[in-house]
Amino acid sequence: MDFYQHAGKLALGSRLRRLSQVFTEDAAKVFELYDVGLQPHWFPVFYVLSQTESLSISAIAEQTGQPHPGISQTVKAMSKAGLVQSRPSPNDARVNLVSLSEAGQQLVPKIQAQYQDVTQAVEALFGEMQHDLWQSISEIEHLLTQKNFYTRVQEQRKQRERTAVTVVNYAPQFQAAFKQLNYAWIEEYFSIEDTDRHYLENPESAILQAGGHILIALYNGAAVGTCALIKINDTHFELAKMAVADTARGRGIGRQLGEAAIQKAHELGAQKLLIESNTVLTAAINLYYTLGFRKIVGPPSPYERCNIQMELSLG
Repeated sequence: MDFYQHAGKLALGSRLRRLSQVFTEDAAKVFELYDVGLQPHWFPVFYVLSQTESLSISAIAEQTGQPHPGISQTVKAMSKAGLVQSRPSPNDARVNLVSLSEAGQQLVPKIQAQYQDVTQAVEALFGEMQHDLWQSISEIEHLLTQKNFYTRVQEQRKQRERTAVTVVNYAPQFQAAFKQLNYAWIEEYFSIEDTDRHYLENPESAILQAGGHILIALYNGAAVGTCALIKINDTHFELAKMAVADTARGRGIGRQLGEAAIQKAHELGAQKLLIESNTVLTAAINLYYTLGFRKIVGPPSPYERCNIQMELSLG
């Protein structure tokens, strides 16, 4: 089995490393062919130093796009080989400036023939290809500076997990989950209050029969999130009792519940949607802002823990 053909794009990093190894092995032979005393991985440092009088290790790292520790080790190895030298910067004694030694300078004209032949060989190789690899590498490097590969994988994970989440209407079998999920987050940050008990112990009579609504988020069939619309009057509802299990956080479930609740509020004829919360719940407050809620000063809250009130106009 050809691993790379079988694994496909999943093995992109591994395949690029294999390709890099192929070039590195041949590069070592090329340096021997031209009798240039350089190791292939020294070339970036040698090249940038050959274009200037001297540079700090930080500047070399920046120009080559390589990590500072790796450049430092390369400079030490090249110094031991007698190809570079270091001296304190006249402007800052804490900074060492690296430059080519006399032996390193002597390699500059000697390596020009190698540069010419390698460039021609690369261009000939690219000429046999249907796609411009050099341009493709530049493009992917640019795209990864805009959004790194780790972030891209995270986004795909969230998208996949989001499809595993369904938001359904409350049913009696969800009563225990509705209570336990809310008790868990309240007790994590605050104390249970009488108003909490009123809604959580009797959701059907306190919320549903009073004209409100309850939504439940299911992840792979398990209840992992809750959200309630508590009716204040015919045009005003409170978005309350939003909770997501610790084990299910980071999957965008809170946002799905919030979006579903706003849609349901529209269906119920609400013109205003209110929230009473606490600023210690940073993630929740940020979510409310992104959903369109804005801070207001409303009437006194029945919750002792409330220090922020928010409102969303649906009209």
